Amino acid sequence: MDGSGAAAAAGPSVPNLTPRHRQLIPTPCGPIKPCSELSFPVKIYFCVTILSLLSVIGLTIETLVRQAEEDFTISFIQLVGAVFCVYYVSRGILQENRQELVVFVLSIVLLMLRSVINFTLLPAGQKPQLLARFVLILLVGSFDVICALLLMQSQSMMAFRVGGALESLQAQYCMLNLCFSMLTFDLQAQLCLCILLISLHEVTLLHNIISATGVVWGCLKVTVGITAILKELKPLVWVFLIQNVPEVVYLTYLLYTVIREWGKGNSYTLEAAFITGSCISVTIKSVLLWALLHVYRSFGQGLRERMFSSYGRIDS
Repeated sequence: MDGSGAAAAAGPSVPNLTPRHRQLIPTPCGPIKPCSELSFPVKIYFCVTILSLLSVIGLTIETLVRQAEEDFTISFIQLVGAVFCVYYVSRGILQENRQELVVFVLSIVLLMLRSVINFTLLPAGQKPQLLARFVLILLVGSFDVICALLLMQSQSMMAFRVGGALESLQAQYCMLNLCFSMLTFDLQAQLCLCILLISLHEVTLLHNIISATGVVWGCLKVTVGITAILKELKPLVWVFLIQNVPEVVYLTYLLYTVIREWGKGNSYTLEAAFITGSCISVTIKSVLLWALLHVYRSFGQGLRERMFSSYGRIDS
């Protein structure tokens, strides 16, 4: 009788809605899953992808020294993309970040497309020597793309594990992730544009100096942006927005210059790549501004505490 009375007083069990932060690893860029939590097939894919990207980086560096100027520029951009892909696939898997995996897939597809074009344009005598490398790039690239697409279809639980049962915090976490990704995409786009600008024959020495300064400026700007959104510092958000103004103005001027000088060289490849990259950069900045506005409005609502302190305590 006493036991039944105690059970009745206890009532139905209350569900535990505490976020499972104890299973996540805190990092300066937010919590990530430990490698031990990944399934065996995902671990195999992760290792194969990292090894394949490191191989691409090594092969690209090897071929940079023996290419013409135009090919050198494209290969240098490919090298930058491969380095960023290592970051994209790591964050895409360990933080279940789908937009990082999307950009990773696009980068691998572009790499495979360039390999097909280069192999097609090779003289007949050189094709047997590079056939094995060409086939290997296509096989490994196809494997990376297919597995990444499968990962993108899987269910993501990171928003729940960080934000708990509160849908508002889950939405804030997803928006912060989008903003963080756009900052990284913006940095990659700016680095590639600086490489293209230095390679254009029509650009003066002053533009080359400005482009080299742009690399340092881009890294500083992204550092300010990441610090602002992760630390929820509103003054830094305004500093970041002001840093983008001279970039957009100078980019507009360069677009006008390149279009005005269109057709005066022997090839349109670099000019077309610069115009395409500029359009991509403007699109990234537009999405970044939209996401940053939403993140700015959510400052002070508890997401930062969930991500960086008192893991596993719902009352903090």
